[in-house]
Amino acid sequence: MTARWPAIVLGGTGYVAGEFVRLILGHPNLELAAVVSTSEAGSPLAATFPHLEAALAEHTFVDLSTAIGNLDQAPHWCVVCAAPHGAAAGMLNDLANAAADRNVKLTMVDASADFRFASLDEFESIYAQPHGAPALATQFSSGLPEHVVGTPTPHIGHPGCFATAMLLGIVPLQQHDLIDGPVFVAAVTGSTGSGRVAKPTTHHPERNSNFVAYNPLRHRHSPEVEGLAQLATGKRLELAFVPHSGPFARGIHATLQTKLNAPIAQELLLQQLGEFYAEAPFVQVTQTPPRIKDVVGTNYARMSAAVEGSTLTVFVVIDNLVKGAAGGSIQWANRLLGLAETTGLTSPALGWT
Repeated sequence: MTARWPAIVLGGTGYVAGEFVRLILGHPNLELAAVVSTSEAGSPLAATFPHLEAALAEHTFVDLSTAIGNLDQAPHWCVVCAAPHGAAAGMLNDLANAAADRNVKLTMVDASADFRFASLDEFESIYAQPHGAPALATQFSSGLPEHVVGTPTPHIGHPGCFATAMLLGIVPLQQHDLIDGPVFVAAVTGSTGSGRVAKPTTHHPERNSNFVAYNPLRHRHSPEVEGLAQLATGKRLELAFVPHSGPFARGIHATLQTKLNAPIAQELLLQQLGEFYAEAPFVQVTQTPPRIKDVVGTNYARMSAAVEGSTLTVFVVIDNLVKGAAGGSIQWANRLLGLAETTGLTSPALGWT
């Protein structure tokens, strides 16, 4: 029989949580067992995610204590977390402690920032708050599945959406010793990256038909990318990152620019990128600059490059909610559970959104 694991989604009412639910509903080896939300406990999931109503049947949100109380119903659970940074670690810690008491195994992937850093001090410095589960931190590591061999720890902290796009472009450049200087990145994200709750800068009348940079050169994803790039390549990265808000809902378009160590033909560079990701089923290297619409709704990333003299430009597009969050996390969960990484994640893009 095909192995199946019950799945718990933490932080259950946001956009990333909705993508976790959607992906789990279509996954052949995961069964949606609980979606945790303190504020909406007892309410039907379909009221929050009406686009999923046909597949949700009678599912309702539960609180964390209810999910913990049900752990005895299976020997091994998959837990994916879309809770906000700062809250995620404590929730995962409560689940881990309860599972240990019941001799139940958990496989956990966190899409928040709580387990993305090599040290607790770095997290606390960047997010200006104490870590919610210091005792659990050694059981987590972070990185993209395309850049990490095997399963270094029992649980994973998935890199952020901007970080995912940047790392996909930066790591092969460093690995091939193509660059040895600062990397300048301008990346544009859709409005779903700002979360479900409207803010003055994300309210539709402000964002529609608009384009603006924010937190230039000071975004908290910068140290995350620098640390994970060094972890993947052993080389220090100097990053200058300027994020932008785009007038679309889903997707990230990242443009990376830097100077080459030595001349290289554009065709050879694209060949080297293709070879680097030859075993990565979700990364596609294209001859022409990629388009967001070609990846929206999928776990795929597309990238290309342009060379002129000593100047190198790399383009990367992903869906911020899928490859940059829920899909990349399920990809990690697949590996941790011993499944093919592509399981439940190969649906093609929507195209016209």
